[in-house]
Amino acid sequence: MTSSLTDTLGRVRALLEPALRDVVAGLHPWGGDMAAFSLGWTEADGTPAGAQGGKALRPALAVLCAEAVGGSPEQAVPGALAVELVHAFSLVHDDIIDHDEQRRHRDSVWKAFGVGPAVLTGDALLALAINRLAATGNGPAMHRLSAALVELVNGQTEDMAFEDRPWTGRNAVTLDEYCAMAARKTGSLLGCAAAVGVTLGGGSAAQADQVHEVGRELGVAFQIADDLLGIWGDPDVTGKPVYSDLRRGKKTLPVLAALAAGGPAAGDLADLLAAGATGDEPVRQAAQLIEEAGGRAFAMELADRRVEAALAALDACLPSATTLRALCLTLVNRTR
Repeated sequence: MTSSLTDTLGRVRALLEPALRDVVAGLHPWGGDMAAFSLGWTEADGTPAGAQGGKALRPALAVLCAEAVGGSPEQAVPGALAVELVHAFSLVHDDIIDHDEQRRHRDSVWKAFGVGPAVLTGDALLALAINRLAATGNGPAMHRLSAALVELVNGQTEDMAFEDRPWTGRNAVTLDEYCAMAARKTGSLLGCAAAVGVTLGGGSAAQADQVHEVGRELGVAFQIADDLLGIWGDPDVTGKPVYSDLRRGKKTLPVLAALAAGGPAAGDLADLLAAGATGDEPVRQAAQLIEEAGGRAFAMELADRRVEAALAALDACLPSATTLRALCLTLVNRTR
């Protein structure tokens, strides 16, 4: 990450945090405590957290897009705040859905407080996001957020529905289906962040549409990067067990690409997955077979192609936004 981008992310966090703390202060005290924990400000017992929260990549996308069309960073704050709260809401609920006990090397919200309270925490974060952006009176920005929420939920639903489909055969998940799901599940909020930033910064509807597509392309690449980390990521960095997605039987892109490649390794992988590979040795073998069948290399290649498409679209609509370009690369060139 360049020093310029590091400085930008620090600037965005400094701009965003007072606004975040202000809206969270309006919650019921118990809900506020859980929201503070989910945002990384406190430990489960309420003591201040030693580690910093999220990187604020989505808020930075909103702020940089606003600035790229001539707006001020302050104009983008309601949008940056809204996308960060929606992102936090989605993580809280995703951890419940996926039964993930850890998030950023700490207990997930449901593990720390229980499933019911975690559901309420996610609901509260979502409600705050909608309330804060609606208060601007900017109808187009609000429309972007509401449309992104529908897409995000549909994408998450598709991802869950994939788990009930077979690994091979006529009803197997295709690579095109996966990419469409990733564009909804992950790309919708990135596209929303960019488009809301442009809208609040005074840009045109056409510019907002263009950067929205940039975000969707980035979302597919981001999800693929997440899939790669879910199999081969370093647990000390990701905070999740090694081969975690394989243990859960997730239909991630490296697995789908390996199965689609055919050949002996793909056949052995299909047999292993059909048998329900969850133990240490079976998932290690599965990861090796995915690599032998070319699934890992294909996933990395596809992520690169999606990034290239996103950057080409960005250069076409906002050609002088160099820091924004660097942020887009950071979204996918990551280790966690």
